[in-house]
Order: sequence, then structure tokens, then C-alpha cells
Amino acid sequence: MAASAHSASETPWKTLSAEELEKQYSPSRWVIRMKAEEVISTFVQTGIQATRKARATRRNQLDVPYGDCEGEKMDIYFPDEDSKAFPLFLFFHGGYWQSGSKDDSAFMVNPLTAQGVVVVIAAYDIAPKGTLDRMVEQVTRSVAFLQRRYPSNEGIYLCGHSAGAHLAAMVLLANWTKHGVTPNLQGFLLVSGIYDLEPIISTSQNAPLHMTLEDAQRNSPQRCLEMAPARPVGPSCSVLVVVGQHDSPEFHRQSRKFYETLRRVGWKASFQQLRGVDHFDIIENLTREDDVLTQIILKTIFPTL
Repeated sequence: MAASAHSASETPWKTLSAEELEKQYSPSRWVIRMKAEEVISTFVQTGIQATRKARATRRNQLDVPYGDCEGEKMDIYFPDEDSKAFPLFLFFHGGYWQSGSKDDSAFMVNPLTAQGVVVVIAAYDIAPKGTLDRMVEQVTRSVAFLQRRYPSNEGIYLCGHSAGAHLAAMVLLANWTKHGVTPNLQGFLLVSGIYDLEPIISTSQNAPLHMTLEDAQRNSPQRCLEMAPARPVGPSCSVLVVVGQHDSPEFHRQSRKFYETLRRVGWKASFQQLRGVDHFDIIENLTREDDVLTQIILKTIFPTL
């Protein structure tokens, strides 16, 4: 009896009905500011408009290949002043590993480039073309590529949203010896992410992913850190785990548990719940310089700001 109670407290999602589990991992159903069916189209439209504006108003290099595959491209946006030594902000989009694109994800480009940050939006092969293993390999390679391309950078700051936060978290576990370069990683910002993939197997989100239990375990940063803790890349590298007030209870639980695990194994981690935002406008609002998360990002990159 005690053992099963312990197991339920460790994995509370296993006590949920199939219907409730589906709801917990359907972020649009927790949004209170508009109907669930309007949320995603609004999010995509906001991203498209922000990307159009960024491409029209900022110096950029689009579709820069970081690998040999068609999907391995990144867009790089530059501040007005020219410099070889600048901080790099690398963003991985969300979309449950099966939707989303770098072409509708440049939300934060204008506010960050205005402060002297180079912003990079990386693409990766989403499902069904890409497997989770492949996506993790691709985003890790994108980090190594940036370090080689800009060796005198003033720090690489990784940010991911939702599925992108999962991919950014997997970069914490990367074996850089294999990539032949040690990137100057200075910060991770994990926004409304999933860090234990096992619950996803039992939801409709898994249909295009075809994820097995072994796939989920191998690609769960939560499990990987518990089984074989990865050493922090450097004492100054911080990890901020962020969740929106109107994210689902499961997203809250996963975020807090991952933050606690990071702390336990020696990472410099912090946790923040942002009030008044949900899974989508937490990122949409990055188009504004006065947004809370925009300011958190800028203070992470420029602590004396």
C-alpha cells in the first residue's frame, strides 16, 4: 500500500483518466481569455506578423544551413551596431514536435536586437518527418554550429517554448566532445515545457510522433538527469524554468519538478510562475519590450541592466 501511494505521488498523472490526461496536455483548453479553437490561430498569426516585421526592419541572414538536411536551417537577426562580440539568443519553437516553424516564431527579435543581442531562430525536422532523437540531435548541432560561426560571442542563451523548452533542456545533457566544440553557454530559459515525455504516449499528441516508452524515457530530460546527472557546463550558466499562471496543473507540476531536480544535481536553477499569462501569450508578449518575460531575458543576458 505504501509503495503504491509513493508511486502515485511520484507519477500523479498515472491516476488520471484518459480524458483528463488528454485535457492536461492540451494547453489551449486552459486559456481563459478566448475560446480554445481561437487560441492557436491567434498565436500563429501573431508569430507571422512579428516575423514579417523582424525581416523587414532588422539586418538578417535567413535560411542559414547548420547541417546537411533540408530542415536544418536558422534565421539570424542582428542589432544595428556591427560587432563580432555579442550575446547570442537561440530560440526553439514549440508545437508539440509536430507543428510550428522558424518562419512564424520571431516574436522577440525586435525587443532583443534593439538592446544589442543577436537573435537566432532555429528550425528542426518536426514529426512525422523527424523523430525525437533526430530533433534533439539537430538542436544540439545548431548550438555547436553557432559557437563555431561566432567563436568570440559573449554567451549563448538558449530559450525554448513548450516542445522547444524540452529540446533546449535536452541540450543540458549534450556530449560536446562528440561535437568537437564546447559552446559558451551562459543561460537556459525554459518556457512552459514538458520534461517527462511518458504521459504524452497515452494522448492524441503521440499519433504523429509514434513515440514508444523507450523513446520517451531516452528523450526525457527529467529522467535523464535523475538517472545520470549531467554536470553544469560552467558555474555561471543559469537555468530559469518558467510557467504561465494559466498553464495546466500538469505543466506546472512538470516545470517545478524539473527545476527541483536541476537544483538537486547542482545546476544554478530558478523557477518562476508568470501571473496573468497562459501557454500562448507568455510567448506572444515577447514582441513588447516592456513585457515581464522580455525584461527577465534582458536581465539574464545583461545582469547590470
